[in-house]
Amino acid sequence: MKILYAIQGTGNGHLSRSMDIVPLLQKKADVDVLVSGIQGDLKLPFPVKYQFKGLSFIFGKSGGVDMYNTFIKLKSKRLYNEIKQLPVENYDLVINDFEPVSAWACYSADKECISLSHQSAVISSKSPKPSNFDLIGQMVLRYYAPSTSQYGFHFERYDKNIFTPVIRQQIRAIKTSVKDHYTVYLPAYDDERILKSLSRFNGVKWEVFSKHNKKPIIEKNISILPIQNDLFIESLASSKGVICGAGFEAPAEALFMQKKLLVIPMKGQYEQHCNAAALSLLGVPVIKSLKKKHNDIIENWLLSDKRVEVDYPDITERILEQILTKHGQQHSSLDIASKWDKELEMEL
Repeated sequence: MKILYAIQGTGNGHLSRSMDIVPLLQKKADVDVLVSGIQGDLKLPFPVKYQFKGLSFIFGKSGGVDMYNTFIKLKSKRLYNEIKQLPVENYDLVINDFEPVSAWACYSADKECISLSHQSAVISSKSPKPSNFDLIGQMVLRYYAPSTSQYGFHFERYDKNIFTPVIRQQIRAIKTSVKDHYTVYLPAYDDERILKSLSRFNGVKWEVFSKHNKKPIIEKNISILPIQNDLFIESLASSKGVICGAGFEAPAEALFMQKKLLVIPMKGQYEQHCNAAALSLLGVPVIKSLKKKHNDIIENWLLSDKRVEVDYPDITERILEQILTKHGQQHSSLDIASKWDKELEMEL
């Protein structure tokens, strides 16, 4: 079987999840990898056959998406050509992690496209939503990367085809500890704004991982560090707690490591506000920004030792087997697929 696995390259969450999924798929089939997007920082440990610019959201510096630069960098003709040139007809199966080029190529070719992503879980009617409805945000989640079948990952199992997060083996294997620092990852804020905000908290040691600086900077109790996978994981695993955006992978990994967590959803990013709603229900503190008016919440969080208990079993391979059985071998009996469904239900 020949599979195209397509990854959204905006941010690091989709890339980090692929580090577990792609090797498992390679055990079962001939796999080509596609990455589109220009905002990722992680180096993948396997070959990438197709590298496209795709349709990227550009992070701003004050807590949200930079819509102006996102629009400026959108080249519709280039995107159209990428979609038309991708030979999806050469693959038995296309599995898509919120990646638009392969999704629209499949749509144009009337070919099945299997969504395996966090976004597939977020759009479920049974998943938590913020109180403020965002029509544009909903439309982006539904039509940015259209698919014919959906399997999703979320902080809890809200529906039948929603599973708990993929926790990469590097995270599962690491030994955790509690040192004297807090780990911070807020890619939508610039370093100056983070320094100004965190310097208000005297006696607290911060390790801030930055998309905006390539060299380490130390100012009093705050270290600004470039994003480097092993260094970030080491900081995360030994931290007293984590402040990050309300994405998916970073909060999920922090929860798995039993770190106390505080999240700040990106402005204008509906998916992150959905995540924040889900995390709030779990008991994770959520603030809207780094403004002074939220200092009391951060202060109380620093003084608290409250941690959220989660159970994220290692079932990624079983999920992939279910997908391949249902969609990769059309001649397979539906009874076999039902067997996988029942076994996953028992484990979860």
